[in-house]
Amino acid sequence: MVATLGLRPVGEGERQLAPDLARGAMLALIAVANSAVYLYGRPYGVRQHIVEHDLPDRVAAALTMSLVDGRAYPMFAALFGYGMVQIWNRRRDDLEGRRVLKRRSLWLLLFGAVHALLLFSGDVLGVYGLVGLALVRLLRVRDRTLLVLGAVWLVPVALLSALAYSTPAGSGERSIFWSLAVEDPLTALGLRPIEWVMTPVGMTGVFTAALVGVWAGRRELLAVPDGLVRRAALWGPLLGVAGGLPVALAATKFVDVTDPGAIVGLNALHVVTGIAAGLGYAAVIGLLAQRIGARRGVIVTALSACGQRSMTCYLLQSVVFVALLPPYTIGLGGRLGSAATVALALGTWAATVVAAEVMRRTGVRGPAETLLRRLTYRRK
Repeated sequence: MVATLGLRPVGEGERQLAPDLARGAMLALIAVANSAVYLYGRPYGVRQHIVEHDLPDRVAAALTMSLVDGRAYPMFAALFGYGMVQIWNRRRDDLEGRRVLKRRSLWLLLFGAVHALLLFSGDVLGVYGLVGLALVRLLRVRDRTLLVLGAVWLVPVALLSALAYSTPAGSGERSIFWSLAVEDPLTALGLRPIEWVMTPVGMTGVFTAALVGVWAGRRELLAVPDGLVRRAALWGPLLGVAGGLPVALAATKFVDVTDPGAIVGLNALHVVTGIAAGLGYAAVIGLLAQRIGARRGVIVTALSACGQRSMTCYLLQSVVFVALLPPYTIGLGGRLGSAATVALALGTWAATVVAAEVMRRTGVRGPAETLLRRLTYRRK
């Protein structure tokens, strides 16, 4: 058996702690963000969050929008770009590296299509597949070009995201993910491919985050954090809160904002600062990983195991949410408020962490990761 390509998957003992720990921990935020879009049967407001009335639900929604919404996926995108550099650095030649990365991105795109069709049309795997195809052509460009391109891309990011989520508070109309609010499962099945194709419009910011991830990967900043990482760990989350809180307060009616132009501006600010927050979250965990070093306890080990199986755990979240929340299954999405939904999301995430740790202890890789590896590093 001779490998078609010289590249191979990273072995268990070769993995860096920071990326795995970041993915495992931040899947909690992914669960919180995704579960919110399953809520239905009530008026929809700013950024398509349901309009809440009870104080605990309003507080939970405000915190979600300030700390999670539009902040978790950019962090994963940065890690995605960082990981592509790690794969690229193990290449035997440029052609070999491009083939592997292109093949991996195409399979991610297909994985995303299946996930969207069968479970959740807000799938991000396909988006990362598209980003990966773009990055394959950019891995040889200079650092300055990467950063300038990422900065310039923020302009369409702000415009597209602001317009995509510009529904006035209390308008009542759902403008995205209609399949999660219909009772007929066949109708929902027919809507999901359309919704999946539309999803990248609201997630354009991940490209900028991925470009920064490539830049950081060239310097291995998560493995050896420097002063820049420390500053990012401080200012990234602060900017995220400062930029996310205004639209969160407007959406939850703590502040009354009715002017459409103001809502568009707040949405633009929200999405751009969300990229800074996502990069800051990655920097925070990079610093924590450096401090932890080899002294890993039970919790860090379990979170790292979840991060190593992040795709499997991400898909398991969708299985749980689809089983419990839509009207064509149990329908809890029509009854739960934001606070209860956050609790459900965190409980689901915790269960996937336990499942990942059980897999680690029994020597089982994540099924989704195993399949992707076999398809990417195929042999003849």
